[in-house]
Amino acid sequence: MSILQPIAIPWRNIDTVLLDMDGTLLDLHFDNYFWVDYIPRVYAESTGMPLNESQKLVERYSEQVVGSLKWYCLDYWSEKLALDIPQLKNNIADKIKFRPNAEDFLQSLNDKNKQVILATNAHPKALELKILRADFRVYFDHLSSSHDLGYPKEEQEYWKSLTRRYSLNPSRCLFIDDSIRILASAQEFGIGYLLGVEQPDSQKKARDCTPFTGISNFSQLF
Repeated sequence: MSILQPIAIPWRNIDTVLLDMDGTLLDLHFDNYFWVDYIPRVYAESTGMPLNESQKLVERYSEQVVGSLKWYCLDYWSEKLALDIPQLKNNIADKIKFRPNAEDFLQSLNDKNKQVILATNAHPKALELKILRADFRVYFDHLSSSHDLGYPKEEQEYWKSLTRRYSLNPSRCLFIDDSIRILASAQEFGIGYLLGVEQPDSQKKARDCTPFTGISNFSQLF
């Protein structure tokens, strides 16, 4: 077994830790399975459409709104597909899992007396479900969905709204996310410390987070 290299974090320079949810704290396998496998199958059954056509249709719909709030909005997808998306997510909620050592890392942040904020693009209904299955509220000072701010994390207006709402000094924030595009948006805004997640989905291979430092396991930050 390979030994994971520890990553030095200048904790004295950090007041607030901003954490993504899906693919960072929680295994992205739940969401990937839901949208790539489960939803096309359910949609095919509900419409009588062949599965391969259903898969292509859902993929095409997704490409039309990727990176926007609609892409993350369960109400949008419920209307678009004429399916009860929140209920369908609940049907497979047993797949919601923490990534390795995520809870230990959250506890370590509390022990360091850092302000901890969940910064997620997840729709409030998805956030509610995740909390029910993997209760992590106790570790956070605030739970923030981009839908409440009006912008996805891909946009600069999101960071303006987030830092203004919680009176944050961007240069003294650490942000961890599994999306390189979102990390780049945070970097452009001036978030001081950034880390990527190399293996957001436990069922897929790790990937390079360049130009950002990537972590395989939260134990590297202890």
